[in-house]
Amino acid sequence: MKSLDIDFLSRQAIPIEMGGLLQKLGEFKGRQDLFQHQMPQILKTLRQTAVIESTESSNRIEGITVPAKRFKELMVHPVKPKDRSEAEILGYRKALSKIHTRPEAFTVDEKTILELHRQIYAQTDIPAGQWKKRDNAIEERLSDGRWITRFVPLSSGQTPLYMRELCKRFNRLWNKRQVSPLVLIPAFVFDFLCIHPFADGNGRVSRLLTVLLLHQADYIVGRYISIERIIEESKETYYESLQLSSKNWHRGKHNLKPWWEYFLGVLIEAYQEFERRLGTITKSRGMKTAIVEETIDNLPAIFSISDIERRCPSVSRDMIRVILNRMRKQGLISCKGTGRGALWQKRGNKNTKRGNKRGNN
Repeated sequence: MKSLDIDFLSRQAIPIEMGGLLQKLGEFKGRQDLFQHQMPQILKTLRQTAVIESTESSNRIEGITVPAKRFKELMVHPVKPKDRSEAEILGYRKALSKIHTRPEAFTVDEKTILELHRQIYAQTDIPAGQWKKRDNAIEERLSDGRWITRFVPLSSGQTPLYMRELCKRFNRLWNKRQVSPLVLIPAFVFDFLCIHPFADGNGRVSRLLTVLLLHQADYIVGRYISIERIIEESKETYYESLQLSSKNWHRGKHNLKPWWEYFLGVLIEAYQEFERRLGTITKSRGMKTAIVEETIDNLPAIFSISDIERRCPSVSRDMIRVILNRMRKQGLISCKGTGRGALWQKRGNKNTKRGNKRGNN
């Protein structure tokens, strides 16, 4: 709630470069409606892929993983979870799918936030859908094994009041439309993370809220491109911007600029990838081929078939092999090893299809 005080926001100087980011996002938003009318089938495929990527990345950021083959089974078939990790992964996917399907049905209040938390843990025996009962801290383990405290959130006793006030202030500013949604949404998510209202699951709930609020502001790129994956790929910068902006948060004297710039950068990267994928698909011989090629572009220099399978669940392993072999014959990639342990390597450090390096935001 400390970031959603109108006087505090008024004192936050918006740098010129951030104004440029806001303008650029406005342009992306203007084009997205055109794409929705012209390419419904392509967008359907992108949507299916994005939900799966988001589910995997948002959980993996928190150290929750399952083997690639099992993950694909969980995503493709409605199977019963075998353990807590699988249950949480399925819970996240269910909550995210509801957000993508009917974002307008959600209100931004304590009840909604508690319900999102409950859905993540719905198939576990973990008490969920309730604020933390004990104080917690945000800690980091250093390379030498030592743990250090990065941030001390609000106490458990303060949490209910602060969450109520956070939602109240957000809705007041949202309804008055005095502040740009692209300034208001990251401020809300940031305060949520600083309050850290749950014993576990704060990061995942914050990412669900991010996608939900962007939908409600009509920035719907998260339906087609995984914002969670982009956050995972820039995880170090994510934590660094949070740390920089949270300094003096308890006193209401923090600086939101690092977090704002990171948040807007993630959103711009998502829109750039969205338009890049659409352009590639429309020029390609086949939609699935284009999606696999774009996925390879976004993978590290050395990757495995399993890496592609996780990101392209609608494409069979046989088809992935066909595409990889064609790209190898074209001299775009090379193969190391044989069988399931084989690794593939991009030739040089360049984009496999376009021949130029990707920019970072």
